[in-house]
Amino acid sequence: MSRHLLNEIEKLKTRILDLSTVVEEAVFRAVTAFQERDATAAQAVVDADTEIDLAEVDIEEECQKILALHQPVAHDLRFIIAILKINAELERIGDAAVNIAERVNLLAHEEQVRIPFDFLGMARKAQDMLRESLEALIKLDSRRAVQVIKEDDTVDQMNGQVYSIIEEGIRNDPCHVESYIHLLGVSRHIERIADHASNIAEDVIYLVEGRIVRHRTGICTNDEMPK
Repeated sequence: MSRHLLNEIEKLKTRILDLSTVVEEAVFRAVTAFQERDATAAQAVVDADTEIDLAEVDIEEECQKILALHQPVAHDLRFIIAILKINAELERIGDAAVNIAERVNLLAHEEQVRIPFDFLGMARKAQDMLRESLEALIKLDSRRAVQVIKEDDTVDQMNGQVYSIIEEGIRNDPCHVESYIHLLGVSRHIERIADHASNIAEDVIYLVEGRIVRHRTGICTNDEMPK
């Protein structure tokens, strides 16, 4: 690898990690705003989304420039491809945080309804998945990435529980149907954050091992695969 290409890749690593920090913070702030029904904090998440969108475009353009000027191969090429995909996933997580915040803005102006479900626990699980997927990227740890993918089923099950609870709530208390639908929307967007974290983990496995594991069951690392 040329010294110039090495420098460009290191700068790209820094930029994707900077973006991941901003996105993590957006998710945290959106979930906190939901927990506290804080419309002002929620609006701040919405207003800050432009920063994420612009960073995503800048990183994509940087990747395209590196591909055009240096024509990387092997691991370097996989790295650029993985960064392009992870970059897009991070932008979508930012969008999910905005969608949660927008639901908070609506819920804050309606009579609060309570359902027997731990939204904060679900959100923390999705946040943990995001954090672990990014740690797997930083450390190029495919084992950690596999664990993130396995955790996605838990969040999916939680989302299914919310759907059942909301369905019963609407049936028993139709006067608050809009609030129930907003709560269902929050759950769905938390579940989407977990999906995107799982996608990032899949991209890390591709980066480290050169394997595409998307849509495959029984995922394991190369070290765990039968000889």
